[in-house]
Amino acid sequence: MQIEWTQKIKTEKAIRARRQTDVISEPSWSLAVGHQYSSMGTQPILCGSIPGLVPKQLRFCRNYVEIMPSVAEGVKIGIQECQHQFRGRRWNCTTLNNNLAIFGPVLDKATRESAFVHAIASAGVAFAVTRACADGSATICGCDTRHKGPPGEGWKWGGCSEDVDFGSMVSREFADARENRPDARSAMNRHNNEAGRTSLNSNMFLRCKCHGLSGSCEVKTCWWSQPDFRVIGDYMKDKYDSASEMVVEKHRESRGWVETLRPKYNNFKPPTERDLVYYESSPNFCEPNPETGSFGTRDRICNLTSHGIDGCDLLCCGRGHNTRTEKRKEKCHCIFHWCCYVSCQECVRIYDVHTCK
Repeated sequence: MQIEWTQKIKTEKAIRARRQTDVISEPSWSLAVGHQYSSMGTQPILCGSIPGLVPKQLRFCRNYVEIMPSVAEGVKIGIQECQHQFRGRRWNCTTLNNNLAIFGPVLDKATRESAFVHAIASAGVAFAVTRACADGSATICGCDTRHKGPPGEGWKWGGCSEDVDFGSMVSREFADARENRPDARSAMNRHNNEAGRTSLNSNMFLRCKCHGLSGSCEVKTCWWSQPDFRVIGDYMKDKYDSASEMVVEKHRESRGWVETLRPKYNNFKPPTERDLVYYESSPNFCEPNPETGSFGTRDRICNLTSHGIDGCDLLCCGRGHNTRTEKRKEKCHCIFHWCCYVSCQECVRIYDVHTCK
């Protein structure tokens, strides 16, 4: 364990040392490792073959190639969670295949949507790397032994506490590699990336296991664990709904002009490190627009009985909706047989499906 911990400290120091010598000037808002690289864990990784990596990311990949599958997996689960959270909204986190900018032009603007994507992707990378360290998939890291403290009444420390600090550090080094310019957009992206990573720390919890005869729980061992990523998605979606609008200010410093952000409304509580920030308004996403990346909402399925954004009135932007009937085969009349299987019949049910005009 001491050897493993020493190796992890050396890895962290090496990553931080490289951060001090890297300068990136390439202005790109796209996430470089998208869902098209979800198979990275099943095949050798050639860092130079991954398009879109800025020099610092390329160096990181080559030096820590072992954890790159987890980085790619983290971006993938971030995208999947984005699509789940926005499944009933006008912008539903649509991605483009065979395109380096996997969200299209949507991320070109400093909007709420861009803030959420950066936060959830950064959280996804930290989450996946942390999980890989805990389950042994990555050998340069392991369990967290720093945040234990005294045990509580009726339980003791055991298992493998997940090292979210290490996962967050990897996410910070990789995701923030693009964001070292002295402009407002880099400041916004850095803030939202960190808000996503902070959400993991905010939602860590003690997971416990009972030991004893017949599950008597004579002894209970506990360890720090990340929640299901859906919890992080729900948390960040709330942050999206309450995101703080900012304004851009310019200051002259020794290195030249520097842009910073301040809250637009002084009578509102200023954003914390856990909140999302943006400074440009979102398009309404009602109609297709290649400049904004909007696909419009025509032919989207809407909820006729809902008065929310997923309802036909709002989702269809007042254009109305069409209704068709759809037959679906489903399992029904299921019976449990002792022991131990379930038999079901197949039923055909008819549903009304409503789509935007």
